[in-house]
Amino acid sequence: MASDLSVGQADGVLYRVLRRVIDIRPAEVRALAWSWLYVFALFLAYYVLRPIRDELGVAGGVRNLPWLFTGTLLAMLAANPLFAYAVRRWPRESFIAIAYRFFMVNLLVFMALLMVATPEQHVWIGRAFFIWTSVFNLFVVSVFWSFIVDVFDSEQGKRLFGFLAAGATLGGIAGSALTSGLVTLVGQNWLLVASIVLLEVAVFAARRLSLVSDAFRHVGVTDDPHRPLGGGIFAGMTHTLRSPYLLGIAGFILLYSITSTVLYFQQASIAEANFPNRAARTAFFANIDLWVNVLTLGLQLFLTGRLTAWLGVAVMLTILPALSIFGFAALATWPAVAVFVVVQVARRVSNFALARPTREVLFTAVPREDRYKAKNFIDTVVYRGGDQVAAWSYAGLLAVGLSLTGIAAVAVPICIAWAGLSFWLGRQQQAQEAAAVRLAAAGN
Repeated sequence: MASDLSVGQADGVLYRVLRRVIDIRPAEVRALAWSWLYVFALFLAYYVLRPIRDELGVAGGVRNLPWLFTGTLLAMLAANPLFAYAVRRWPRESFIAIAYRFFMVNLLVFMALLMVATPEQHVWIGRAFFIWTSVFNLFVVSVFWSFIVDVFDSEQGKRLFGFLAAGATLGGIAGSALTSGLVTLVGQNWLLVASIVLLEVAVFAARRLSLVSDAFRHVGVTDDPHRPLGGGIFAGMTHTLRSPYLLGIAGFILLYSITSTVLYFQQASIAEANFPNRAARTAFFANIDLWVNVLTLGLQLFLTGRLTAWLGVAVMLTILPALSIFGFAALATWPAVAVFVVVQVARRVSNFALARPTREVLFTAVPREDRYKAKNFIDTVVYRGGDQVAAWSYAGLLAVGLSLTGIAAVAVPICIAWAGLSFWLGRQQQAQEAAAVRLAAAGN
C-alpha cells in the first residue's frame, strides 16, 4: 500500500511538471515517461555511433559513398523479411528485445575487429560499419515509433509526439557531446561499449512501457496487443503497394531521403577537404549534430504540440518541403558554403521538430499489422531506396558536369511535388480520423 502511494505521488509530481510544458492527462504519465526514457536511450546510443560512422565512411573516400549506400539498401532488403518474421512469431516486447540485442552482439564483433585490424583492413571494416550503422539507425528508430503508434492514438499523438521527439533530441545532444568530448581520450571502442549499455536500457524501458500500455487502445481495436501479429513476411511491401495512403507515405519518405542525401554528400565533401585528421572529422560531425539538436529542442518542447493543434497535420507536413523549395533555390542562386550550412541545419531542425512527429501521426490511422510491417518497410527499405537513387543520381550529375548550383536547381521541382503530396497526406489522415470518430460514436 505504501509503495502504491509513493508511486501515485511520484506520478502526481511528474504530471504537474509535464503539464507546464505539454497538454498531458494524468493517466498518460507513466506511459509517456517510459516512452521518453526509451527514445532518449535509443538516440543517445545512436548519436554516439553516428560521428564514428561518418568518419569511417569518409576515411574510405567520398567517391565510394554511393557504393556504401548500395550496400545499405541490400542489407535493408535482407533484414526486412527477417524483422517481419519476428513480428509474426513473437509479441512486441519480445521481438523488440531480440532485435536490439542482435545489434548489441554486432557491436561487440565490430569492437573485436577494430582492435586487431591492420590499416588496410580498417578501411574495409569501416565501410562495413558504415552500412551496419545506417541499417541499425533506421531499424531501431522505426521499431520505436511502431511501438509508440501502437500505444497512443492520433489525438494523443498530436499532443505528445513532439515531447517524445524532444527526448530523441536530448539523446542526440548528449550522444554528440559525449563523442565529441571523449573520442580523443578513450577511443572509439569504449564509445561502442557505451552504446551497448544504452541499448539495454532501451530494452528495459520498452518492457516497462508494454506493461502500462493497456490503458491506451486505438478506436475499434479488439485484438490483444501482447500477441504476435501473424501475417506474411512480405506483408509490409504488399500492403504498401496496395494502399494509396501507405504509398503516399512511402512517397513522402522517398522524396525526403533523396533531398537529404544530396545535402549529405555536400557535407561529406566539405569534411574531406577541410578536416584531414580523423579525430577532427569525428568531432566536426558531432558538433554539427550537437547544434542541430540544440536548435530543435526548444521547438519540440514548447511549440510542436501547439503548432500541430493549431495548424493541423496537413500544414505541418508541408512545412519541410516548402522550406526545402526555398533552400535549394537559394543554393542554386548563391552556392556558398555558408548558405549550404544554413539550409542543411534548417532542414534538419524542421524535420526533427515538425515533420517527424507529425509524420508518425499518419500511422495511427492504419491497422496494427501495418504499424509494424508496412511502417518498417517504408522507414527502412523505401528510405534507403531514396538514398540509393540520390547517391547514384548525384554521382551521375557530377559526371556530366553539373555543379552544386545545377544539382540544387534540379531539386527544386522535386520539392514542389513533395509539398503537394504532403498536403494530400495530411488531409487523408484527417479524413480517416474523422471517420473513426463517427464509427465509434455510432457504436456507442
